[in-house]
Amino acid sequence: MDYEQILYEKAGGIATIMLNRPERMNAFTPVMLREWAGALEDARLDSKVGAVIVTGAGKGFCAGADLSGGENRLDATDGPPPTTAADFRNWLRDSVHYVPRAVALLDKPYIAAVNGAAVGAGMDMCSMADIRIFADTARVAMSYVKVGLVPGDGGCYYLPRIVGLAKALELIWTGDFIDAEEAVRIGYASKAVPADDLIPETRALAERIVAGPAVAIQQAKQLVYRGYDSTIEQALEDANRSMAIVRSTEDSKEGPRAFAEKRTPKFKGR
Repeated sequence: MDYEQILYEKAGGIATIMLNRPERMNAFTPVMLREWAGALEDARLDSKVGAVIVTGAGKGFCAGADLSGGENRLDATDGPPPTTAADFRNWLRDSVHYVPRAVALLDKPYIAAVNGAAVGAGMDMCSMADIRIFADTARVAMSYVKVGLVPGDGGCYYLPRIVGLAKALELIWTGDFIDAEEAVRIGYASKAVPADDLIPETRALAERIVAGPAVAIQQAKQLVYRGYDSTIEQALEDANRSMAIVRSTEDSKEGPRAFAEKRTPKFKGR
């Protein structure tokens, strides 16, 4: 697949998606959304990929939707722009929601290297990553309220699960920016690093994950996310099934063997 508005590469078991509209602070368009979702699907299906990094080119991570109009409209069609609630009922589903739906299918670790501002739907896109590492210059805001809107890209789903109900509501209701230090303090970011170290630090974490037992890592991710919406009995049954799967892998035998032999395990992802 050729890409116009993202850069996508795979190396060393890590897929990297870079949003590539720096002149617009990586505000997304219909083209970028399709490419972003397509790259996530490619990474999901590639057995050689063990983790995915998403970041932005230039000074911004993602400024949300591009509001410049014309062919960049999320509701751009060959006909007139939609004007009624009935016309608009599927416009998010058939545009912005391509990405969170692709993320929901991705059972591999998904890490956001937040290089700059993530605003509105851009913060939602940031929130759907499993882990966030911030440059010390980065900041984020749930800015929908400033323009009289509600979070439309899953923000009301993701954010309370990351920072808790009260803090999520405060951020959604005020639209205030938080900087990298505050993002770490409230648990939104795992850590903040100097901007020049962001990609090396993020990649180092991804490399550690990729060196691990891939089946166990992916099963653990599924258990964590399913557990949010499960009873304890359902969660235990899910764990039982996942344990049966991982115990059948070569990696589950290599780990104890390496421990007994006092050496670093050599996991193969199977």
